[in-house]
Amino acid sequence: MAIRFYNTLIRKKEVLKPLRGNVIRMYTCGPTVYDYPHIGNYRAYMVSDILKRYLRLRGYAVRHVMNITDVDDKTIKGARKQKTSLRQFTKKYETAFFEDLEALGILPADKFCRATEHIDDMVRLVKKLLKKGIAYKAADGSVYFNITKFGDYGKLAKLNLKKLKTGASGRITADEYSKENVHDFALWKAYRPEDGSVFWETEFGRGRPGWHLECSAMSMKYLGETFDIHCGGVDLIFPHHQNEIAQSEASTGKRFVKHWLHNEWLLVEGQKMSKSLGNFYTLRGILKKGYSSEAIRYLLLATHYRQQLNFTFKGLDAAAKSVERLQELVRNLKGEKAGKTDEEVTLLISKAKRDFEGAMDDDLNVSEALAVVFDFARDINKSMENGISRFDADNVLELLEDFNEVLAVIDFEAKETVTQEQLQLIQKREALRKEGNFAGADKIRAELKKQGIQLDDTSGGVKWKCQKR
Repeated sequence: MAIRFYNTLIRKKEVLKPLRGNVIRMYTCGPTVYDYPHIGNYRAYMVSDILKRYLRLRGYAVRHVMNITDVDDKTIKGARKQKTSLRQFTKKYETAFFEDLEALGILPADKFCRATEHIDDMVRLVKKLLKKGIAYKAADGSVYFNITKFGDYGKLAKLNLKKLKTGASGRITADEYSKENVHDFALWKAYRPEDGSVFWETEFGRGRPGWHLECSAMSMKYLGETFDIHCGGVDLIFPHHQNEIAQSEASTGKRFVKHWLHNEWLLVEGQKMSKSLGNFYTLRGILKKGYSSEAIRYLLLATHYRQQLNFTFKGLDAAAKSVERLQELVRNLKGEKAGKTDEEVTLLISKAKRDFEGAMDDDLNVSEALAVVFDFARDINKSMENGISRFDADNVLELLEDFNEVLAVIDFEAKETVTQEQLQLIQKREALRKEGNFAGADKIRAELKKQGIQLDDTSGGVKWKCQKR
C-alpha cells in the first residue's frame, strides 16, 4: 500500500513520491533557544520523529534537517537582560533542548543548523531578491520582501491578498511606516541600539536576518532548492511558512516544498497553555513529578497529529499504564520456554504487521496503529496462557521491535531489579502463603506495592515487576 499524507498546500491526502529515488529530504522548524521549550513544542518534534522513524522502517533513506534559531528579538533581549553574550545565552537552552530530545527518544536530525552560522547564506538570498526587484531597501536600512511581486502569495494559508489586514504578517513593529506595503515582511532588519553587539556588516547595511529568512536559506542549502517534506505546527502556516515559500520560490523560480505537514495544537486540560493560567509545563517539570519519559512520549504521540491533543495528568497516568502493558508483554515473551509452535501465532503476526502499516500509511494514523498493537498484545497474551514456543515468542518479539522502531516506548534491554531486602520480603510472603497466613502475605504485598514492586501470583509461582509511573 502506498503511503499517503495530508498536504496542507492542497488540503487533501496525496501519495508520497520521493523527488529523488528512495531518498526523502525533510525539514523541521526547530526551537528558538531563549527559554526551556514547553511540552507543546515537543509535540511538533514528536510528529517529525514518528514520520522519520516510519519512513525509515518502510525502507526510505531520510535526510532530516532542523534549524536552531539563535538570533531574534527574544534571544537578543534575553542575552542583554542577563548581561552575557548571545552565544553564551543561547547555548544553555540549546543544550537543554538536546537533552530533552534524548530523554523523549526523539532521534536527532542529520543536520542541526544555527542561524548565526549561516548569515552569509542569508545575505546571498537577500541580494538575489534585491537583484530581481522582489525585495527593496527601506529608509531605515531594513530590506523587505514585496509580496505584490509574488503572484502566489497566500497559497499555503489560502489567503486573499486583498483582504489581508494591516500588519498581519507579524514580527514587524516600529518600522511600519518605512514599508512600501503594510503587508511586506522583513528579510533583513536594520541595526537598532537595543540590538547591542548583535549585528553583521553587509553591503546593504549593519543588521541581522529576519526570522523567516533563516529557514529558507538553511533548508535550501542542505536539502536543495526543492525538497520533499516540511514539518511544523499549524501556528507556523501563516506567516512563517507562507513567507518561506514566497522568498524561496521568488529567488529560485522553482517549487520550494512538495509536501507540507502541520500538526495541531496541544491543549492542557482543555485550555491553551499559558503561564498566566498556571498550566505551562516543560518536560523537565513533568519528569520532576515522577513520570517516566516513556509515558510522556506515549501521550505526545498517541493522538493523530492533525487532531488537537489534550494533555491531562489523568491521561499521562493512563499512558504510563499502556507502556507498562507493552513492557510486561515483552518480559513475559522473553521468559517463555514451554509450548509448541502454533500456526495461529504466525497468522496473528502477519495480520498485525499488515494492519499496523495500513494505519500508518494512511496519513500517519498512529492512534489506529496503537489499537492494532494492543489488540495484538491481547491475542498473544491469550495464546501464552497455554504456553507458546520459543520460536513463536522470538517472532512476536521481532515484530514488537519493528513497532517500537516507530513508537520507541518499550525498553527491550530493561532489567528488573529488587534490593536484597525486597527479595527477602517476597520470599517471606511466599512462606506465609504456604502456611495459609494470607493476611500476613497481603500485608507484605501492600508494603512492596508502596515501594513500586508489583507481585503477580501465577500457576508457575510468584512473579514480580518494578512499576513505572
